[in-house]
Amino acid sequence: MNTFEKIKKIAAPGIVEKAEDGRLVLNMGPSHPAMHGIVKIYLTLNGERIEDSDVEIGYLHRGFEKTCENINYNQVIPYTDRLNYVSPFINNVGYALAVEKLMGVDIPERAKYLRVIMSEISRITDHLTCIGANAMELGAFTVYFYLINAREALYKLGDSVAGGRITPNYTRIGGVSRDLPEGFEDEVKKAFSILTKNLDDSEKLLSRNRIFYDRLRNTGKITKEEAISYSFTGPLLRACGVPYDVRKDEPYLVYDRFDFDIPVCSEGDNYSRYLVRLEEIKQSMSIVKQALKQIPSGEIKNPDYNVSLPEKKDVYGNIEALIAHFKLTFEGPKPPAGEVYFPVEGGNGELGFYIVSDGTHKPWRVRVRPPCFPLTSALSRMIKGGYVADIIATFGQLNMIGGELER
Repeated sequence: MNTFEKIKKIAAPGIVEKAEDGRLVLNMGPSHPAMHGIVKIYLTLNGERIEDSDVEIGYLHRGFEKTCENINYNQVIPYTDRLNYVSPFINNVGYALAVEKLMGVDIPERAKYLRVIMSEISRITDHLTCIGANAMELGAFTVYFYLINAREALYKLGDSVAGGRITPNYTRIGGVSRDLPEGFEDEVKKAFSILTKNLDDSEKLLSRNRIFYDRLRNTGKITKEEAISYSFTGPLLRACGVPYDVRKDEPYLVYDRFDFDIPVCSEGDNYSRYLVRLEEIKQSMSIVKQALKQIPSGEIKNPDYNVSLPEKKDVYGNIEALIAHFKLTFEGPKPPAGEVYFPVEGGNGELGFYIVSDGTHKPWRVRVRPPCFPLTSALSRMIKGGYVADIIATFGQLNMIGGELER
């Protein structure tokens, strides 16, 4: 029996066995606080050095894809919130765009801007959570409070627009559920003022901090070629020097109307990932400000009764609207038979929805391309040769979200 087979025999987390050659075989997770309750790593150690590992993504199976194949297209939207629950607006938008492409429908200009604004606010909350939680796991507890307090201000913005913080259920096929509340732009300015101050304070505490720098610099390192071979996207790929971003390379909604940069680094280590996310927060703030200046007036959803729910005032006074409301509520839209894939730029990389329609009110097949899965598949490669303590830094910068990793 080789050493790696012995690993599999260890049943309880944290149990240590000594292999015949003196190396240690250790379970890390899922109960370890940095493993988020589902990920388990089988480690073969020589002292504190990692010689080999096997990553198990755990079991959080909500049956997302199969559930979506047994409900109508509109009913899927609340489930998308629960994929990446740190940036749920982006999940909403990605799914809605896939269905709209399948149906061949367009949405009003104002709705496009609203989707961009909420997606970018959501992206900022995602990056704040990643940096703050990773800093806390490395001992910088004050930074966690700075960034989570800034995130709270942004959550309040999402709450005011959608009525929900973590699961907003905001996007609709054909548009969005509601318009911006009165005074929203002023509230964005206040929230961004808090964010800017707290982000500046956090940078002063972290970026040139000798402990934080040494924990992240040259740990979790991966080359550009390896990152591409693992299908990396998002901040981890850009930290390797590849400037791929769906918003620039395959523009959707109105992203081609904004002036923003794609931050890249070349080292491919944890510190580069931290720097990329910091700059992406600033770029997202710029996009939101530009969108609020450019946003036109008008409708927030497609007026076609086969696509979007009619206004309540029409339902109460128009028989056609009443029938359409009934059919869309109980059956949902009915896309033509066909298949479609639509990618958007999620907080961790390319988030794609693949949908196959058989012409009925329920999708025949739904498949999600989650950003986290390719990143987690490379975790063994990124931690090999490092120390056990480096796992915390690397896994934190991976920003694994259980809901989309194990669906």
